[in-house]
Amino acid sequence: MKSHGSKKTKSWCLSCRKKPQTMDSDLSDQEVENHTEPSNESAEEQDNSLADQKFTYDLLVIGGGSGGLAAAKEAVTLGAKVAVLDFVTPSPQGTTWGLGGTCVNVGCIPKKLMHQAALLGEAIEEASAYGWKVPDPPTIKIDWEALKNAVQNHVKSVNWVTRVELRTKEVEYINALGYFKDNHTVCGIMKNGQEKVFTAQNILIAVGGRPRYPDIPGALEYGISSDDIFSLEKAPGKTLIIGAGYIGLECAGFLNGLGYDTTVMVRSVVLRGFDRQMATTIAQEMENRGVRFIYLAKASKIEKQSNGQLLVHWVDEDGKTHQDTYDTVLFAIGRKPVTEELKPENIGLELVSKTAKIDAVNEQTNIPNVYAVGDVLHKKPELTPVAIHAGRLLARRLFGNSTEQMDYANVATTVFSPLEYGCVGLGEEAAIAIHGEANIEVYHAYYKPTEFFIPQKDVSQCYLKVIALRGGDQKVLGMHFIGPHAGEIIQGFAAALKCNLTFPKLKETVGIHPTVAEEFTRVSITKRSGLDPKPQSCCS
Repeated sequence: MKSHGSKKTKSWCLSCRKKPQTMDSDLSDQEVENHTEPSNESAEEQDNSLADQKFTYDLLVIGGGSGGLAAAKEAVTLGAKVAVLDFVTPSPQGTTWGLGGTCVNVGCIPKKLMHQAALLGEAIEEASAYGWKVPDPPTIKIDWEALKNAVQNHVKSVNWVTRVELRTKEVEYINALGYFKDNHTVCGIMKNGQEKVFTAQNILIAVGGRPRYPDIPGALEYGISSDDIFSLEKAPGKTLIIGAGYIGLECAGFLNGLGYDTTVMVRSVVLRGFDRQMATTIAQEMENRGVRFIYLAKASKIEKQSNGQLLVHWVDEDGKTHQDTYDTVLFAIGRKPVTEELKPENIGLELVSKTAKIDAVNEQTNIPNVYAVGDVLHKKPELTPVAIHAGRLLARRLFGNSTEQMDYANVATTVFSPLEYGCVGLGEEAAIAIHGEANIEVYHAYYKPTEFFIPQKDVSQCYLKVIALRGGDQKVLGMHFIGPHAGEIIQGFAAALKCNLTFPKLKETVGIHPTVAEEFTRVSITKRSGLDPKPQSCCS
């Protein structure tokens, strides 16, 4: 390999993958951008056998999100030479961000922080019931700019830590938009428009997805998405959220909790893919808190008014047209994988026609040396921890002689709605479809969180259920919980499901009192019995 200016030459043996004795990993951004690789191989040389080819990298990761970075860092610890290509294409509204992918920048992290901000506002209003001297009436009000700045400052700190960690671990970071030239070659378009060529023995696709926009007038011009909401310069004001998946409901929940007039437009059902009863309960809880829902409706046009507001037209299930004005319209109608932008046709990479996702087997695509993790995978959970774990396991198989495969079953998740919903395993409908209604038992219960009593908070939606097989040892198939701290609670039970939890073992478990998690150990009433699942007392 050629030496590039003051940068020290790296010498690698791909057969034994030993690290060089000297390596300068403290590259500046400018050095990274000026880094060039040999790109003069002839077509004949490209066709040589793998044994004769000299690749620049053992692993080239396209995408700087959680899954790709996890794979890159793990591969380096196992002796591989690794580079990560990452470039954020601005949203239609011009929003962009730093290294770390969706979760860090425009997903899990800022979402949880704004969810927490809403919960704090709720807690302040309840404090007087516990004896705190709060102005009467309460005059608390959110400062959107202060909240936005606090959230963005944290995000930027994570961006920086991520960059530093890559340098420390000697993963080469290249700020470039990558696409395939051939099975072992990726072209990267740098920020200045210059195109560089990179070769690798293995290539990992970890580009994630971006929000979809409907094909209606005004959507791209005036609408925003979850890519924009967390860095919005001015308060969103009266907001219409189009879409009722978990992203739409989470945004609606914290916006309503922060005091903004919030409406959700639902085309079909809320929380598609989740247990229907639990999804309906979440929607009811949000309506009780003031979120409005427009059901079975489809937006048809958005127009900007002279006063800056947005006039939204929509059609209901009967074909009637309606309209209303909003300050902000946020689209949350699903996400599209960033796979077609990779020019998959150049290597014959197969995509699922309907979704443009990759139907990989053990993260391996139909191209033997090309792999994929994360949200680009067909029928796999679109969750950050899933991508991270799959990326690490893949790196260990490629470079560490491991044979361990990713287990995508029984992955826990939480919807951070105002009253959170956590679940793991099968929903009721899925369990019936797989095992038959006669072969499953659904245990359920309403409960009263102790901390809800003094401020007299509504407990009508605090609900859980356990789905188990009726026969044999009554293996637990799914657990669902609506209530405070749902994510923290369901995590431990997810481990129990991995260990083949049975309903008798759950009942043998002694709960911690008084907690809401203990309610799982107390549940005993089945739906089949028809008995009232509401509690008689806090200790019943």
